[in-house]
Amino acid sequence: MADATVATDRSLAGQLSRPASLALALPLVLLLGFAFVVPVAKLLAGSVFAPNLTAEHWSRIVQEPIFLRILLRTVQTAAIVTVLAFLLGYPVALVMSRQQGRGAMLIAACVLIPLWTSVLVRSYAWIVLLQRTGIVNSALLSWGLIDQPLRLIYTEGAVIVAMTHVLLPYMILPIFSSLRSIPPELDRAARNLGAGPWTSFRTVTLPLSLPGVYAGAIMVFILSLGFYVTPALVGGPQNLTIATLIGQQTTELLNWPFAGALAGLLLAVTLGLVAVFRRVLSFGKAG
Repeated sequence: MADATVATDRSLAGQLSRPASLALALPLVLLLGFAFVVPVAKLLAGSVFAPNLTAEHWSRIVQEPIFLRILLRTVQTAAIVTVLAFLLGYPVALVMSRQQGRGAMLIAACVLIPLWTSVLVRSYAWIVLLQRTGIVNSALLSWGLIDQPLRLIYTEGAVIVAMTHVLLPYMILPIFSSLRSIPPELDRAARNLGAGPWTSFRTVTLPLSLPGVYAGAIMVFILSLGFYVTPALVGGPQNLTIATLIGQQTTELLNWPFAGALAGLLLAVTLGLVAVFRRVLSFGKAG
């Protein structure tokens, strides 16, 4: 019955003419244009025409090394968060894909419920945990493990931990989707041929789940590059990222042209890294 429904949907999709397909896609194209393309284009134009043609704001990024250091720190933080999300998320996705009934529903709820909670709330939760009088320091003091509160909040480590927690579902769900699509017969066949659990996972499960890993990694990495709320609250002014720097230029200093130049730099770096990632992915598929 399901196969017949899918075949019917495909046949109906094939009957749509090109104008009809374009008409169906037009609302989404208009929404993206007015909500994304136009504001970004206006911001980038402001960095070049302010009000006359100038490269002052772009040259400032190169002349003052602090801005490039902040960009490098942002990329480094995004890479660390992506690796941690993979190391923590893959086992969860693997267990989630092999559970049935209530067990699968419970794990899925633990993964999905944080997505229904505001990022602002989750970031403030980490402040409650990590501040000098927070739960972590209070527990360590009560257990006699430390003599005075540790500086846990407003550090780079706090930013990485909090961002990993917030973005972890974006890694788990694509990997889970790939793992669920792998026929269980393949693992059983590898076992029957003499492969142990680790060998079966390394040679069968992991390679077949790589599309989900790639999708999750690129989602987490791109989101980390432009993350604003969590680094601003947990990291403080000592751990600026490029997104918080752009927010500072627009809301505090009201320097929109320079904020446009920083946004253009972030956009260029993001697109370049995505292009490199896609090239590496294409090589991986060819191999």
